[in-house]
Amino acid sequence: MRENIHPKWYPEAQVVCACGNTWTVGSTVPEIRTDVCSACHPFFTGEQRIVDTEGQVDRFMKRLRVRDQRITELEAREQERTSPDVPVADLGLEKRYVNVFAEAGIEVVGDLLARWNEGGDRAILDIPGIGRKVLADTKKLLRARGYEVPEPEEA
Repeated sequence: MRENIHPKWYPEAQVVCACGNTWTVGSTVPEIRTDVCSACHPFFTGEQRIVDTEGQVDRFMKRLRVRDQRITELEAREQERTSPDVPVADLGLEKRYVNVFAEAGIEVVGDLLARWNEGGDRAILDIPGIGRKVLADTKKLLRARGYEVPEPEEA
C-alpha cells in the first residue's frame, strides 16, 4: 500500500449544529458544522417549521401572491366580459343591427337574453329588421364572449 495518500483521521471530530447540539464522530476533518440535526429537524421534533435557505420561501410566497392576484384579475375580467350590463354595441354587430335592437328597447346584453328567455328565437325574429342571419351572428358573438345562448329552434 502506498504511504501518505490517505487523509488524516480524527476519531474525536466534533459535530456542531446551529441549534447548539454537539456530538462526537470519526471524520477526516476535526470539526463539522451543520444547520439542522436530529434535535432540531422538524421531522424528528414534530414542529411545523420552515427552514429558509437564501430566501427561497419568501420568493415562493411572493410568486404565490402574484399568482393569486392574477387569478383574481382574470376572474374579474371574465365576470366583466360576461356581465348582462355589456352594451349590445360592444358585441361587434353591424351598426344598423345595433340600431334596430336599440329601437326595440334592447340596449344591453341582459335585455337581449331576457327577450330570448321569454320567447326564444321567435321573439328576436319578430323584431322588424332582424333576420335569421343576424340571429345566427348574434348567437355566435354571444357564445364567443361566454354567454349561454339557447340552441336554434326547429322550424
